[in-house]
Amino acid sequence: MKTNTSKKVKVQKMGAFLSAEVMPNIGVFIGWGLLAALFIPTGWLPNETMNQMVAPTMKYLMPLLIAYTGGYNVHKKRGGVIGSFATMGVILGADINMLAGAMLMGPLAAWVLKKVDKLFEGKVKPGMEMMVNNFSLGLVGVCLMVLGFFAFVPVIEFLLGILSTAVDFLINKGLLPLIAVFVQPAKVLFLNNAVNHGIMIPLGVEQAAEAGKSLLFMIEANNGCVLGIALAFTFFGKGTAKKAAPGAAFINFFGGIGEVVYPFVLSKPLVILGQIAGSMVSLFIIQVFGGGTVAPISPGSFFALLSVSPKDAMLVNIISYFAGMAVSMLVAGFILKMDKTEDEAVLIEQDYGFDMPGAGAVVVDPKQNSAAVQRIIYACDAGMGSSVMGESIMKTKLQKAMLNIEVMHSSVATLCENARAGDLIVTTQPLEARVKNVLETNGKKNSVYAVDNLLNSEAYDRLVDSLKKSE
Repeated sequence: MKTNTSKKVKVQKMGAFLSAEVMPNIGVFIGWGLLAALFIPTGWLPNETMNQMVAPTMKYLMPLLIAYTGGYNVHKKRGGVIGSFATMGVILGADINMLAGAMLMGPLAAWVLKKVDKLFEGKVKPGMEMMVNNFSLGLVGVCLMVLGFFAFVPVIEFLLGILSTAVDFLINKGLLPLIAVFVQPAKVLFLNNAVNHGIMIPLGVEQAAEAGKSLLFMIEANNGCVLGIALAFTFFGKGTAKKAAPGAAFINFFGGIGEVVYPFVLSKPLVILGQIAGSMVSLFIIQVFGGGTVAPISPGSFFALLSVSPKDAMLVNIISYFAGMAVSMLVAGFILKMDKTEDEAVLIEQDYGFDMPGAGAVVVDPKQNSAAVQRIIYACDAGMGSSVMGESIMKTKLQKAMLNIEVMHSSVATLCENARAGDLIVTTQPLEARVKNVLETNGKKNSVYAVDNLLNSEAYDRLVDSLKKSE
């Protein structure tokens, strides 16, 4: 069991690392997609002059932004600078878009510079620091740029060629919908970022640059099948789940945040069959009738999907979304209807208490820990979705309870930087093991409050009551 948890944590970490490179730049991807959707020859407003901005933005700007972000995550500003510098080698040395190359070269260059900086730490005479810093970055950057140009490009092109061939094979054989069997369960377990940000987005951008759109963007981010699960619990669920599901459906449709629905699936695992079936139907429609988007869909809301849909695929994308939703709802609804078990408080109403890292399954009495809470940090995978909404809910509850406790949000990966003594970390059950691992690895002793859903208002009521009693 520990081995399985460890593997899941490692995959989550890898996905979070890739996500931390891509997510801050998603706005640029969407902007580029809108530019392409408007001004390419098959766009809404074809314009030869404006179209000249599309290719350079995709070839140079987007990989450099990815490289800077990845480098910054490893070694702050110096890491970002050398990451961008070194990545120019793989950009100029390749005929294809080098998003994947940037995702590798940016962090690698930053890591190398970080090691070089450690060699000089404490050994540079006063007044010489700036010269040493600048020359070390320049020399290391040139070496890595040349290495990338001659050595990395063939390797990356070979790997991307294999992945592209595999995807083309699935598309040509009509087997692409089968990907849903792997992707949808991965989404529920927060393991999808490694696939989406590491493979689908780089290949999708390449396809979109050539064809004006790509269906790869819709493999993971088309949330129609997820909305179907929420609607199934709305109409066929029991007790707590039935009450909570409409709110989750609303948030998923308008906000595109799938995390609010995944706890429903985890509570009744068989309904994942509905999510898989819905996704397969969506992908089948997209593949057969030529759907796709010009850029990644983020967040995965219906309106985000519309905003990046080209005019020749708009109707297909809309149909695929609602068809996937309907199939998912019907299959999951049938499973729920056949389920004769009593309401298990699907949004599990256990009080998980404050579980200290390393405490195993021991549930600690909240009253023993709440007195020391100075700040509450909401942690989700990317730090940009459900954690932001959970933070907002908790702030409102603390204000009503007249408790002066600061609340903030964070990605799990950056908890080591954000968490300090006296902070309480609130996260979801699927991410609990990874949160504890991050805290333990960095010598943090913060308490962790694991809930099934970061929008679970009832769990926060109990938490606020505990905090109030400890005053």
